[in-house]
Amino acid sequence: MRKVEKVYAYITSEDQLLVFKHVNFHEAGIQVPGGTLDAGETPKAAVLREAGEETGLRDLVVEKYLGRDECIESRSNQTGIMVRYFFHLTCPSEVPETWQHHEHHPSDGSPGPILFEFYWLPLAEAAKVMDNYFSVMLDRLPGAMSR
Repeated sequence: MRKVEKVYAYITSEDQLLVFKHVNFHEAGIQVPGGTLDAGETPKAAVLREAGEETGLRDLVVEKYLGRDECIESRSNQTGIMVRYFFHLTCPSEVPETWQHHEHHPSDGSPGPILFEFYWLPLAEAAKVMDNYFSVMLDRLPGAMSR
């Protein structure tokens, strides 16, 4: 059975979580930055790379590793195990309220660039509007933010 490892970034500013929508694929829903680990890459290095590629932010800081989970993934008539690593990140520089950014090399192999629209949501609201696939460890953020 194949194994895929992914990372997800919960980027916060005070009680706000950075989320995005696919500009041309609204059916993808509200997501947080993330993607697939490259061969030999650590989860921490991967989350910084993926979050930077997707958001355009270059001075992100990993505050805390929140945990991992495993789930069964079925895609293109193949079933495998997906291991997901979740991290809490912050950005020390000033970040706009909203912006758009192109990801030029999507980790899912789809042709790029893909246009994302980023904005901030209160943590309590984010948990209500994001699919559980992305929000599985949001409940660990309040403790992570009160270090």
